[in-house]
Amino acid sequence: MSASVLTAVAWPYANGPRHIGHVSGFGVPSDVFSRYQRMAGNQVLMVSGTDEHGTPISVQAENEGLSTRALADKYNRVITEDLQGLGLSYDLFTRTTTGNHYKVVQDLFLALHRNGYVLPKTTTGAISPSTGRTLPDRYIEGTCPICGYDGARGDQCDNCGNQLDPAELRNPVSRINGEKPEFVETEHLFLDLPSFTESLGTWLSTRDGWRPNVLKFAQNLVDDMRPRAISRDLDWGVPIPLDGWRDQPMKRFYVWFDAVIGYLSASVEWARRTGDPDAWKQWWTDPAAQGYYFMGKDNITFHAQIWPTLLMGHNGHGDKGGEVGPFGELNLPDEVVSSEFLTMSGSKFSTSRGTVIYVRDFLREFGPDTLRYFISVAGPENQDTDFTWDEFVRRTNFELANEWGNLVNRSISMAAKNNGAVPAPTAPAPADEELKAQARAAFDTVGAHLRSSRFKLASQEAMRVVSAANKYLSDQEPWKLKEDPDRRDAVLHTALQVVSDANTLLTPFLPHSAQKVHELMGGSGVWAAQPEIREVDDLDEPSLSYPVLMGEYAAEQAKWESTDIEVGRPLDKPKPLFAKLDAELGETGPEWAPIQPS
Repeated sequence: MSASVLTAVAWPYANGPRHIGHVSGFGVPSDVFSRYQRMAGNQVLMVSGTDEHGTPISVQAENEGLSTRALADKYNRVITEDLQGLGLSYDLFTRTTTGNHYKVVQDLFLALHRNGYVLPKTTTGAISPSTGRTLPDRYIEGTCPICGYDGARGDQCDNCGNQLDPAELRNPVSRINGEKPEFVETEHLFLDLPSFTESLGTWLSTRDGWRPNVLKFAQNLVDDMRPRAISRDLDWGVPIPLDGWRDQPMKRFYVWFDAVIGYLSASVEWARRTGDPDAWKQWWTDPAAQGYYFMGKDNITFHAQIWPTLLMGHNGHGDKGGEVGPFGELNLPDEVVSSEFLTMSGSKFSTSRGTVIYVRDFLREFGPDTLRYFISVAGPENQDTDFTWDEFVRRTNFELANEWGNLVNRSISMAAKNNGAVPAPTAPAPADEELKAQARAAFDTVGAHLRSSRFKLASQEAMRVVSAANKYLSDQEPWKLKEDPDRRDAVLHTALQVVSDANTLLTPFLPHSAQKVHELMGGSGVWAAQPEIREVDDLDEPSLSYPVLMGEYAAEQAKWESTDIEVGRPLDKPKPLFAKLDAELGETGPEWAPIQPS
């Protein structure tokens, strides 16, 4: 029976191009998952967009001599183009600077406010002495007052995971210019997190099957929840729809608050753009629907603690109770799928520190599927993983080119040379049936891993079929069977059948090359659909336009099952599927690779 599956993908921040560390957390895993779910016959809604509010956008705009809107426009387009090039099959990739997003954020906030989960509070805010501009908490660093970690941020310590206030840090400094911030009194609105202690703790206790790192981190947060600011002193953000607040030009929602609501607002925008304004409810208010959230581990707090409390507060299910808000009873996440960090030379990818490989550079040099495969089979699924050029070259050359590419090439080449078409299995043997049975059985094994977001195991199981098929060809030696054409044809038919099955198994990981294999096997039409960039007008502000990612994914032919190949389908000599990389690349990296800091 078909299920409704929401794939909610973390929102990349639009203050610069994204690097491969970013897409290893939110991008590739979510797309592999979504492509599998569609192939399995489920109704998928995959949504996200660029996160465009907050002081960092304003700071970067000033650095580049642009207005904040112009900078957001610039990097929204860059990121959209990069994610399209990587083949991320969003049903809608939008942005947070839309009229639709503003309204959804404000409506959900008002529901929280009516239910008593928003508190006004006078607090201390950090400002830059040299500019007078508010400093965002994440742009202040110092020593954690709890664990002593040197390098804690003003909102959270990545070492101990505790929520912090910038004024609590010891020796705080601005990450922008290194100066010591000044702290002044200011009034803000706070999310009353302590009023969700019981409800959030109870909900987390029912989260069977979550990745242990995510569940443990989230449960540790419940014991010490404090009110958390949801407004900021700045002029670049969603206005606050309350009397006494809406007319203050320097009071806006904190960027983290509006960004997480983007999952809902993007779903609403998708529904409006497809002509059925209520279509989003299939994934949000149907209790049978499933919701999966993909991000890096630095976002666990927002997805396993903050976002569930916002949903509970809207639904009236916090510790204080309340009424259901305007969107109806909204579903909480079924799973928060968080990856660890992809590092380079032992350090996090960081634009500011020069440890970075941008997605655009990588795609231009190597194409999308080699990166998708590396992240899937060797990425930071359960622990921090170091990216090295040597490992990337090894995976590409020996697994993609030598194993998979060679299997495709020699199977189709021999059949094209000897038959010109897919041969009939006129003289089958037990070895043939054993290999085909192994390939068919892999659909259950690989599918189970993909449903559980175990991408390494899934890709390894798919490649095990490839290895078995290569061994089969080496053992059967069809090139030596000129005197026994019936047996030769049976071997080649078996090899081609397993190539077809393996291509299906690898389609979520390698959609671009899967399309090529489909065509090399004599197929036509769309096998694995790709996202399209569409220029659209803002639904509520027609004077504004922007690019979105959408796609016609229902048109693709790929289904999660073994399909008998068609005997007699014409075959031509294939072109290589993957080019082998120069071994020296593994030692030095490409010329554009950055010099690592000492």
